[in-house]
Amino acid sequence: MTEQLNTGSHDLPVTEALAAFMRTGWADTRRADVEPLPVAPWAAKRRAALAARFPGERLVVPSGTLRTRSNDCDHRFRPHSAYAYLTGAGEPDDVLVVEPSGEATLYLRPRSPREEGEEFYRDRRYGEFWVGRRPDLAEAALLFQMECAHIRDLDLKGPARVLRGVDARIDALVPSGGGDAELESFLSEMRLVKDEWEVGELQAAVDATARGFEDVVRALPAALGHPRGERYLEGVFGLRSRLEGNAVGYESIVASGAHACVLHWIRNDGRLRDGDMLLLDAGVETDTLYTADVTRTLPLSGRFGTVQRQVYDLVYEAQQAAIATLRPGARFRDFHLAAMRVISEGLRDWGLLKDPVDALMESGLYRRYTLCSSGHMLGLDVHDCARARAETYLDGVLEEGQVLTVEPGLYLQPDDLTLPEEFRGLGVRIEDDLVITADGARLMSDALPRRADDVESWMASLLR
Repeated sequence: MTEQLNTGSHDLPVTEALAAFMRTGWADTRRADVEPLPVAPWAAKRRAALAARFPGERLVVPSGTLRTRSNDCDHRFRPHSAYAYLTGAGEPDDVLVVEPSGEATLYLRPRSPREEGEEFYRDRRYGEFWVGRRPDLAEAALLFQMECAHIRDLDLKGPARVLRGVDARIDALVPSGGGDAELESFLSEMRLVKDEWEVGELQAAVDATARGFEDVVRALPAALGHPRGERYLEGVFGLRSRLEGNAVGYESIVASGAHACVLHWIRNDGRLRDGDMLLLDAGVETDTLYTADVTRTLPLSGRFGTVQRQVYDLVYEAQQAAIATLRPGARFRDFHLAAMRVISEGLRDWGLLKDPVDALMESGLYRRYTLCSSGHMLGLDVHDCARARAETYLDGVLEEGQVLTVEPGLYLQPDDLTLPEEFRGLGVRIEDDLVITADGARLMSDALPRRADDVESWMASLLR
């Protein structure tokens, strides 16, 4: 693969004298303290499982490329989740190749030597002076515990299955052979069941997220006085995410008042009002790129109003019913259906819907007030394993080691004339992360209260 320097249009010219001067006088900074990544033995097992699924075939999984944010500024890089799963980390333009023999090689851009070339001080995208040090090949081999080679030595002649849509240059090098979709599906499906190491990383993400929620509650008095209180709280949670992990696992939803009725509200530019509720949907992503996904709906005054509690309690009962279905062998769809039956019964009791519950479940009329599904797989992606086939995910059964969210909600739109006025503009979601165990499920996010009384007591203890 050919390479060229990524320099800016306003870079000053480099004289021959300066170029020669820049190639000399540098200390040896090779690291003697490099240790294997903790995930390395787990990643090796995953690569072996991938090779066994496609014996005798070459498999190509790119890390991805830098994406421009504006002009010559890039977004912070995050590798494709399939690549991170198989290697443990990733830099831009890396490529993992599993050969027909089953042996794997990681092709990457190593640290450029100071004694030759200009990349280290001139290249704005990859130069060490601009973006920081990369490992050399020996360091990379030790980190990843696998064969590593320079990306310029990558040769993709011949047939291969490629994870497409990740790196356009790699897509162009290998004609599609028709088996790429099967590779993509399997790379999602092999992540459906988490190994012991992954569950530990997800628990760390959840624990950090709980601390972030505590930070948000403590910040409420200051945020209530700010014209962009939602954004204030977004920043508070974001600080925890950066201090304890890589970043937030997805754009935080900080939705006060009627904004909570917008399922993916990420503008987060509203003012907080004392009598409203706040829907906070946020998760810390660990340095290893596993994310939590938790939602709590909190009364900004510290106590739920009568109607607010009525709506909140129905969502809580729906979540309880959903969690009770979780066990190995249960259908994935069962927890959603259990939650929606409780929601339908509640809406009928309130007089908003008239049909019998079975008829409502058939017609789906309840969905006017609770549009989305009640949960999803969780892992390296917040909506993990999204490319898995329906028969292994949505229409599949739960297995020990799977991690998922349970998140029923009610979203009573402010302009919905089918609702009594006091219900309009209320949005409630309660979301928790659970791991399927041998005999049921373990609530990973139990550090955060869910019952209305417990939420009020928890908030009061943090606001003293």
